[in-house]
Amino acid sequence: MISHASATKSNIRFHYDLSTVFYRLLWGQHIHHGLWEGNESSTVAQQRLTETLAGLAGVQSGHVILDVGCGMGGSTMHLARQGCDVTGVTLSPIQRRWAAAESWCRGLSRKTRWMCTDAETLDFPEANFDIVWSIECTEHLFDKPAFFRRAAKWLKPGGRMAICAWLAGDRTDAAAVQKVEDVCEGFICPSLGTSADYCQWFTDAGLVVEQDLDWTARVMQTWAICDRRVRRSGVRHLAKLISRDTVLFLDRFQTILEAYQDGSMKYGCFIARRPA
Repeated sequence: MISHASATKSNIRFHYDLSTVFYRLLWGQHIHHGLWEGNESSTVAQQRLTETLAGLAGVQSGHVILDVGCGMGGSTMHLARQGCDVTGVTLSPIQRRWAAAESWCRGLSRKTRWMCTDAETLDFPEANFDIVWSIECTEHLFDKPAFFRRAAKWLKPGGRMAICAWLAGDRTDAAAVQKVEDVCEGFICPSLGTSADYCQWFTDAGLVVEQDLDWTARVMQTWAICDRRVRRSGVRHLAKLISRDTVLFLDRFQTILEAYQDGSMKYGCFIARRPA
């Protein structure tokens, strides 16, 4: 695991309060990577990632699901449309209000609930959910092993945890470590674990790892597209009026792309099951 000491909870909350508009303008409803098969649009690729994760997790109508790090609610609402009852959790009050308003407009209010709270202080009854779902949120957790131990207890026997995450790669040289630290700084991540770290955290929490997939090659196009959109839109000029950290966030789009390309980082998908 590679750590970066500058991240704080308040910085993460401020980042998402502020950057939600940038994400929506530059990327769309889903604040996560796309999963490509060819030359399809970014909208199709983003939806494919959500649908592929749902398929691997065995999502079925009637499932009760917790979406940790729900953002603007794109994946949460997709799951609700499949007939699931979904609770979305975000640290950002702006994202919670945005998601609640959009779910109401889409007629999904009865199948969705929205919480603005810290995922590391969440508490639910044991065996409460069929699936604990999280796309690109665990990067922002300070004590990742503790979260997995707690979340595992929220699963019903036979229930699954479905996680997509940015990962530190297999390279341990100074240049690779520096690149990961730069990404952590720009995106306010206290640390990035490796694939092996995640598998160990699942196992230590009493879960059985069913899928450990490397999707790096299929998602990296995300950042090439985002970087092009930043340069063409001139949004960096707007960022300069807001804060240095906002400019740094946009500038790190190129860094994360390079990190995927040279093996400094990976993108992983994990499915882990609570034994029946």
